[in-house]
Amino acid sequence: MTSIGSTEAERIWIALDFASEEEAERFLQRWPQEVRPAVKVGMQLFYAAGPRWVAQLVQAGYPVFLDLKLHDIPHTVARATESLAHLGVRCTTLHATGGRAMMEAAREAVDRASSERPMALLAVTQLTSTDRRRMNSEIGIPGSVRDSVAKLAQLAIQARMDGVVCSGEEAGWIKTEVTTELLTVVPGIRLPGDDPGDQRRVMTPEAAWRDGADQLVVGRSITQASDPVAVYQRIQEQWIQLQKEER
Repeated sequence: MTSIGSTEAERIWIALDFASEEEAERFLQRWPQEVRPAVKVGMQLFYAAGPRWVAQLVQAGYPVFLDLKLHDIPHTVARATESLAHLGVRCTTLHATGGRAMMEAAREAVDRASSERPMALLAVTQLTSTDRRRMNSEIGIPGSVRDSVAKLAQLAIQARMDGVVCSGEEAGWIKTEVTTELLTVVPGIRLPGDDPGDQRRVMTPEAAWRDGADQLVVGRSITQASDPVAVYQRIQEQWIQLQKEER
């Protein structure tokens, strides 16, 4: 199992869903100077700011989750993964629907580019914006969302992925019915009363953790808050309290 998530900060990844590095930096400047929260850089910001800026984030002490959802032929994904592994980010994502050969090629690329702290690979199962109707009628995948997530999680195990990205509805079920070997990373997190936006399978932080999530990805609930640091700290405190209850 990867060491990702071994620090308390990495229990919560803040999704930096901004259009430019300037916006992201202004947001991060709201944190105390000595605090380096774990952050997720997605496609929009990565395409705008580029790999050098991501490397600068890493050098500044931020744990970085690079969420690019790679999906292509195995050779292309392997080369892309190898390039990303040299940035020093903690993890990146690829679509499990790309198949076992694609994921294995990415695994081999990371192993070749081995470092003191290898980049973890997270396989995206079904997006939290996907429900059964969309999956069946538009994408053409039969069965329930849970059935699809189970199949993709099994592929992830076979390809030696470090974890999966899934909704909170599937995190605990994966651990009890599929495997305990995969880290479960859960996006689609909303605080009580928040607008779900374009998400279909959403959950509160506390519910996601109780249902088996190892890590949460929280975006708008923090980034659009009037006091994002306070919201972030409140979510952290919920996790600490749950750990006390489990003891």
